[in-house]
Amino acid sequence: MDFLTNLADLYLDAAPWLLLGLIAAGLIKAWLPEDRLNQWLGGEGLWPVIKAALIGAPLPLCSCGVLPAALGIRRAGASKGVTLSFMIATPETGPDSIAVSYALLGPFMAVVRPIAAVLSAVFTGLLAMKEQKSPLPLTVTCSEDSCCKNGCQTEAKDSPTDPVNKSLQGLRYAFNDILDDLVLWLGLGLVLAALVATLVPPLMMAEWGSGLSAKLLMLLVGVPMYVCATASTPIAAGLLLAGISPGTVLVFLLAGPATNIATIAVITRELGKMTTVAYLSGISLASILLGIATDQLVTTFDIDIMAQLDVSGENLPGWVALISGALLLVFAFKPLRQYLGIIQK
Repeated sequence: MDFLTNLADLYLDAAPWLLLGLIAAGLIKAWLPEDRLNQWLGGEGLWPVIKAALIGAPLPLCSCGVLPAALGIRRAGASKGVTLSFMIATPETGPDSIAVSYALLGPFMAVVRPIAAVLSAVFTGLLAMKEQKSPLPLTVTCSEDSCCKNGCQTEAKDSPTDPVNKSLQGLRYAFNDILDDLVLWLGLGLVLAALVATLVPPLMMAEWGSGLSAKLLMLLVGVPMYVCATASTPIAAGLLLAGISPGTVLVFLLAGPATNIATIAVITRELGKMTTVAYLSGISLASILLGIATDQLVTTFDIDIMAQLDVSGENLPGWVALISGALLLVFAFKPLRQYLGIIQK
């Protein structure tokens, strides 16, 4: 019974913010001028790498979905550093994951997470600048990697010019493609977080949950996983409830969404082994250093993470959470969504 109560509480805390994040992600998808994206990310040096991270951070793409966009930017003339910066910042954060982070992790982590994502992307991009060659003429299609299916935009499509229809098209993308991609992992993450809250005494793991060894363990777990930024959030909430330090949890939040086996394989084939080394080294070093810095901030400013977890979802009326939870359930079940004709393509 306690497990079901904890699961319901976590779900209702996250639902309003997830809906808000999906709406924001859909509108960004609809209104971002994709035909100018390559122009914005051209050139070499520090500024293009920073621009790639800042532009990629709000885009609603996961670690596999970002591959076609990143490789398209690469073949348009972007440097390897710019390509990696865009490829890392995009899946590590986004409007949906920030909203859910606020609901489940508290305001401190909701602020730290996107800043850390941009910093890790820029750091890795700068490492890759040392190993720069001309763009490769290879082509990756969706058929080469099944996890890219929903993220591929390989052919230009006519987009509506009417603002309302254009916005609706973006919302359809968010509530079909994005939501379908994260439903399974988000559900598993919520179940795990509820199990931890039910079975693990508070702060039981605090003694070993903040050291370097714990951060390295999070890195080893996160790098090969395929989990999007939003779906990793309830897992992170469960870790925080178990007493893992915020900095250690941040390592998982950065490494998990940014990397997986498929992405590593594609980068190796498309950008070369040395760039792959820079990619993995940059993410690993940045995640560990940012995790240490986050723990230091918590200690220095005496930030009560557990108190933030307790109140982060309490600032919305209960009826808002209930309605949001009901709507999210309808949107999440594809057959029901199709039967009702809601948000369908």
